[in-house]
Amino acid sequence: MLDKLTCLSRSAFFWLSLIFIGVSMEAIALYYQYALDYYPCVLCIHIRIWLFALIIVATFGLFTRKHGCLSKLSHLLTLVVGIGLVERSWKTLAVERNWIVDSCSMDSGLPNWFALDQWIPSVFAPWEPCGYTPELLFGITMAEGLMAFSTLLAATAAVFFALQFRSTRSS
Repeated sequence: MLDKLTCLSRSAFFWLSLIFIGVSMEAIALYYQYALDYYPCVLCIHIRIWLFALIIVATFGLFTRKHGCLSKLSHLLTLVVGIGLVERSWKTLAVERNWIVDSCSMDSGLPNWFALDQWIPSVFAPWEPCGYTPELLFGITMAEGLMAFSTLLAATAAVFFALQFRSTRSS
């Protein structure tokens, strides 16, 4: 089983799946924003940035999957993105559930050298304060779905990163 997981972690399918998931999640967020009028808060924008990072890292991983050290770096960066998504998703869920009181501002908090909210405001500018996320399916809110996805991503990335340090008979 470890051999199969190791092969999967080194496959084009894995990286293409991450790219597809990242692009799909960004598209869903934009659909909710522009078609359903659920505007993003600053935490939602941070999550979009992490998803954008996932797409970039997965693209890098796709092209470097057969190069030992670069492949390990790709998996490590995927783990970093997963952890970043877990943190932002947890904070979004905690604000939604009133577990923490956070005064989200309309300022994205991005530095001038990385001002995505100014360069691409249609995607990365916050439009409303934090507080709630829309329902997706079966009563699951976007914050709950993001928390589940990001936890699964971080756990998978941790396992796949660890698997990069073993050799297999089949690869």
